[in-house]
Amino acid sequence: MTPYILAIRKKTDRDGEKYMPETPYPKVQMHRIVYTKLSERQIADKLGPVAASGPTSVSPLSDIFAGESIRIVTDKGPALAYTFSGNNRLSVTVNGGSAAEAGYGALAMSGIVFFSHMIPGTMRGYAVVIDQATDVATVFELWFCGYKDNREVQREIYYGYVEQPGREAPKVRHVPTDRVEGKGFYWKQDNGAETLEFYPSVAYSNFVELSRLGGELGFCGPSDYIKINENLYIYTRTECEFSGTFTLYAMDLNRAEQIGMRLGFNAADALEYYVFRGKGKWLGQLAQFEKFGDESGGPIPAVAPGQAPAKGARRVYRPFETMPKMTKAQVDAVCAKKTAVFAPTGGPGPSMAGNLGPSTGSLAGKTLTLRYDNAPAMEYRFDDAETLHWRKEGQTSWTKARYQAWESMPGVILFGHLLEGEPNHDGHSIVADFDQGLVTCFNGYLNTPYFANEAGVRILFGVIEMEGLIPPKYNRHRLTEEMVGRAVSQNYGPGLTSMHLYTTPHSLSWIIFTNTDAGGLEWSGPAAYVKIRNGLYFIYWLEEACNGTLGTILVNLRTMRDVGIGYHCGEEGLSMSAMGAHERHAGQFDITRFYQVKASGGVE
Repeated sequence: MTPYILAIRKKTDRDGEKYMPETPYPKVQMHRIVYTKLSERQIADKLGPVAASGPTSVSPLSDIFAGESIRIVTDKGPALAYTFSGNNRLSVTVNGGSAAEAGYGALAMSGIVFFSHMIPGTMRGYAVVIDQATDVATVFELWFCGYKDNREVQREIYYGYVEQPGREAPKVRHVPTDRVEGKGFYWKQDNGAETLEFYPSVAYSNFVELSRLGGELGFCGPSDYIKINENLYIYTRTECEFSGTFTLYAMDLNRAEQIGMRLGFNAADALEYYVFRGKGKWLGQLAQFEKFGDESGGPIPAVAPGQAPAKGARRVYRPFETMPKMTKAQVDAVCAKKTAVFAPTGGPGPSMAGNLGPSTGSLAGKTLTLRYDNAPAMEYRFDDAETLHWRKEGQTSWTKARYQAWESMPGVILFGHLLEGEPNHDGHSIVADFDQGLVTCFNGYLNTPYFANEAGVRILFGVIEMEGLIPPKYNRHRLTEEMVGRAVSQNYGPGLTSMHLYTTPHSLSWIIFTNTDAGGLEWSGPAAYVKIRNGLYFIYWLEEACNGTLGTILVNLRTMRDVGIGYHCGEEGLSMSAMGAHERHAGQFDITRFYQVKASGGVE
């Protein structure tokens, strides 16, 4: 598929009707990739031949098991008995049942062996990692059609060992770990696929598809991290809420090498099942905030509160399922009845304004015009510290609005307000730089093409016109890549700590910390970064296909404090709310070079 076509996700049945493209846009937006709702029959028809033949591989398959038989015993799962007739054929029995013949693929690296196979006539298969030095093994059972979206691969992990006649079973096992948390790598597989992969959490990971999707956006998927030894680790990723594809590999952190597999359906509904080798480059290490000595990374409960345990259960961020999808008529009606602008933040639960700094009254009494290059000029009268009047240039009447303002650096003020009467219920989040005479506005609006309550955003650049200030003619705040690669943690108040990872020039991800201060659930959204001054950046992100919020923050890397404004519409109404956090710089990945396009059209 061409990733530069957006689509409205129509309601579909399970018979394979496609989400049909309806509205093309010049820029990719996240979560708008078109995938088919495959039926069980469609999956079985495509899986059968692949299970019989085994995974493909660009690199030569290992013959380490050829002519051998092994038995793998797991602690709380199946016993698997294998006979390998060559480097791509095996028979397997599960718990002493009848034997199944299948194709397989094996690869070896740094004293470990990885192999994978499916079981013909079923929706399931296995991937196995064996440490030859210890005979310890980790088994992944994989299957389709275990979730309401059939194409999403499910997994269950079993820890065990390879049985050796006459030897006592090993007492150690591979274990879940946080030792990979904070690392980042560039990987290039033997088939040419290139990705940037970041591991800022113990339960999720972030990946940028440089070759498949051009590297414009970063995506997130639930992940497993398993320690073999201090050098070798196992990683998995399931592309939940996307294609459903499952990726697994063992990696040697020192040599930056990997062996693994990929299983799932691509955007053309072709089944991809292959094993691969890869070589990589280390990109850096983010800070970890757990206590020293805690290598467990949690544990993060496999199910949400109130959810019944199930095979393969894992915590998955599925915000799209819980987001209300409202029509334009519903949005217009709720905005007319329920609007909250900088309402008090009291009430149960953590607040995103718990560490909000004091507001400023320095705009009170000022009269000015914000002249935008790409939108009508806005005229303002600031009555006091919380009330203003605005009108578009050329209008005769003024509109009263509630606002709040914060001075992040001397002479730089963030303020915001709703624009009552605008057809799309606009909200302005504005940084006014009085020392330079410059202004940047993130103009949020509703009634976007996908869901009417999902915010869109325009970036407005311009100058400040007021008595005693001479505005520049050519200078403007501008988009920047200086934040790309950084990670900044935010403590909004008791009970709410998160981290932003700025993965591409057009997207960021947010990671919610667990109560042990490990990185937990993670999600991503389109974003942009505007440089206001050295060390001061105005950033927005869109929680599209999530809860529809537009978040805007002004990040001060000198004071490590941010202030921000959220713009949101749901069934509870339209709101504009304040955010504020203490920050910690959590590290930086060396990745800007991957977004610099060469004259030849390639990526450096």
